[in-house]
Amino acid sequence: MIWNLDPGWLMMAVAVVAVLAFFFGSALDAIMREDGFGPTGNMLLFTFGFFMAVIIANTWGISLKDLKLAVAWGLGGAFATVSVLALIKAGAGRI
Repeated sequence: MIWNLDPGWLMMAVAVVAVLAFFFGSALDAIMREDGFGPTGNMLLFTFGFFMAVIIANTWGISLKDLKLAVAWGLGGAFATVSVLALIKAGAGRI
């Protein structure tokens, strides 16, 4: 699905996800403070997690023709990425 997009649409998708990720990253930074990665770091992790989840879903053969399903997969991957890395950071801080 994501590989079938024209370059213009792919750039628009990345831009929209990055803007929304910065919004979520800023909100998460206000909540987590020093336990987070900063607004920009959170944004990068959200964006990376979103697109990696969509790519993984496509690799597994899950059809993401429905935009709601694609967004659900992407958001799940984004929040999972940030959660796992925050747990790793918290665990490393305790050692």
